[in-house]
Amino acid sequence: MSPQPTGQIRRSQAITTWGPGALIDLPRYSGIIGGLDTWGRIDQLQEIVEPRLTRRLTLMTRIPNPRLYAPPADAAAPWEQHTGIGVWRFPEWMVVQELGGGGTRQGRRLVHRKALDERGRFDGRDVVATRFVRTCQRGHVQDVNWRSFLHGSGAQCTRQMWLEERGTSGDLADLVVRCDCGVRPRGMQEAAEVGALGPCWGARPWLGPHTEETCGLPSRLLIRTASNAYFAHGMTALSLPERGTELDEAVQSQWALLQVVNDVASLQVLRRLPAVAAALAGHSDEEALDAIKRLRGGADERPVKLAELDALLAAPEGYGEDVPVDPDFHARRLPPEAWRRPPITDRIAAVVQLHRLREVIVQIGFTRLEAIVPDVNGEYDPDGPELAPLALEPQWFPAVENRGEGLLVALNSEEVQAWLQRPGVARRIDQLAAGWREWAARRGIQRPFPGGPYVLVHTLSHLLLTQLAMRCGYPASSLRERIYVDPETRQYAVLIYTASTDAEGTLGGLVSQARHLASHLELAFAAGGLCSNDPVCAQHSPGEGMEGRWLHGAACHGCALIAETTCEMRNDLLDRALVVPTLAVPDAAFFDPVL
Repeated sequence: MSPQPTGQIRRSQAITTWGPGALIDLPRYSGIIGGLDTWGRIDQLQEIVEPRLTRRLTLMTRIPNPRLYAPPADAAAPWEQHTGIGVWRFPEWMVVQELGGGGTRQGRRLVHRKALDERGRFDGRDVVATRFVRTCQRGHVQDVNWRSFLHGSGAQCTRQMWLEERGTSGDLADLVVRCDCGVRPRGMQEAAEVGALGPCWGARPWLGPHTEETCGLPSRLLIRTASNAYFAHGMTALSLPERGTELDEAVQSQWALLQVVNDVASLQVLRRLPAVAAALAGHSDEEALDAIKRLRGGADERPVKLAELDALLAAPEGYGEDVPVDPDFHARRLPPEAWRRPPITDRIAAVVQLHRLREVIVQIGFTRLEAIVPDVNGEYDPDGPELAPLALEPQWFPAVENRGEGLLVALNSEEVQAWLQRPGVARRIDQLAAGWREWAARRGIQRPFPGGPYVLVHTLSHLLLTQLAMRCGYPASSLRERIYVDPETRQYAVLIYTASTDAEGTLGGLVSQARHLASHLELAFAAGGLCSNDPVCAQHSPGEGMEGRWLHGAACHGCALIAETTCEMRNDLLDRALVVPTLAVPDAAFFDPVL
């Protein structure tokens, strides 16, 4: 690692695109983002407090009372000490910036970093990191053993190797590895075959040297800059007002300190701090300890999103003009006369304006090759596929807090139940469920089909979000969704919101669109009824899976798919036939009667 900073990323990117373990190209080097141990001292990091999210992390990771810290910020002035995140040089193999290899073939020499001079050059020429490495399903990553790949295991050849381009496309079929010893050249297309690169060594270079672990899974070829090289996995929660007694609120105010308390002895130690002593004044140690346990354990073990839904639907009616305004959560149910316009809104139960929101996003791990899909509540199965760790022994997790605004649209639960009883709807949901089962079987996933209501609300969200972006003042890529489906209470809603790390307050453009909901729905239904790729899009059946799109009904980039950073399900589980009538499925639409 270089002691001097060589590049910059946004703090929010440090837990998403460029989190620990991500492969990155810096101005002069290529590397891999270091684990949490390279983030500097904890006391120099900003702690983020979100008790509900911490409780869920404890259940998921089995780490007691994990803390959340924001990535280090850049120095505010040139004379201040620079902080940052460590990046390890990776990979070790380079290609020389030259043309050669003999004849008309374009080739570049493959050299190891140890062969470079003190200026980082080879034979007086610049080098760049090879774009090929190898990985496995557990997220390990290491250099390709080029000599073993070309000569076979145990080969002693030390002659010069070349990476030749025998075409102009850059495709694997046009790339060949050869050696001056005359051994048979091998194409990179062969390296892409499972098992061609040998077993995985369990290397974890983002955690530093000598951090290998036992693995042995088949290695797979990975292009460093490919989209499947890194999938950050995290959880998101909206800050909700903690409702409770005065003592609960006092404990909440000092939660950054009190969250580690497990007994009266440790509480008495912290009571020596003036701030804690003032907050707990008038309350005994036993009372304070009970409040701490209450806050740590929560009222129940319900998923984070379902608690959010309860809080949003319980918002008092109003226009949001009352004061004071809670900067973390200020929601008001918009009076019906402000948004209702029969018949287009007859199946909408409520519209909630979230004038202020605080969103906390925490990264818990990552995968390569394929993303792990969370359940409909945005949570991961603790007994599911293993995530690659962010540190050797993680005791805290990286997080960011965003602030913004949002708009919640809740469907009429009675109408949803009546819709589910229709034969055409049941038939279409069975097709979607068949596609899900095929997709899950191919990936070894045991999770049940999320259900027709989830696909309905999710698709409605995409259609509505596309129309809102036209008039709210925010680009579509800056909007995000949270789908709320609670089969037990039969509540179904979607929150479309925007939030960023560098904004206090909001423009108000998204919240103001709640009054024009009927117009947005009308445009969304018109756009969803006919796709530019129809009839092909409308006739797609997920159960048949001719194209391998097991999780899509009538949905494509021409109608229902949006930016994956906006969608909570990576553009899966979509079918506009459940929202509006389509050419192939006219009898399964939830909003059919109002068109």
